[in-house]
Amino acid sequence: MDIIGYFFVAVARVLDIVLSLYFWIIVIAALMSWVRPDPYNPIVRFLRAMTDPVFYRIRRWLPFLSIGGFDLSPIVAILAVQFLQWFLVPTLMRLGGMGLGRM
Repeated sequence: MDIIGYFFVAVARVLDIVLSLYFWIIVIAALMSWVRPDPYNPIVRFLRAMTDPVFYRIRRWLPFLSIGGFDLSPIVAILAVQFLQWFLVPTLMRLGGMGLGRM
């Protein structure tokens, strides 16, 4: 059972790091949408490539999130990332046999 437990803990830690990084990618992409950055800049292209598919799906599923020209899909994406970080990561840690207090 130890190997499976370590596997779940490792997956939880990697998922926590990935979700934290994606949170900041969403925040930076949302902030950059306020200023018209150069669309040919590699950083802008990377941010758009990482966030536009998620934002597109959110806009398609919840079309009422565009209010008066403001796009609220980044807020929904941030809430989804936070939910996964606060629910899925601790659940995987507990499945691994380690409570959050023992790390």
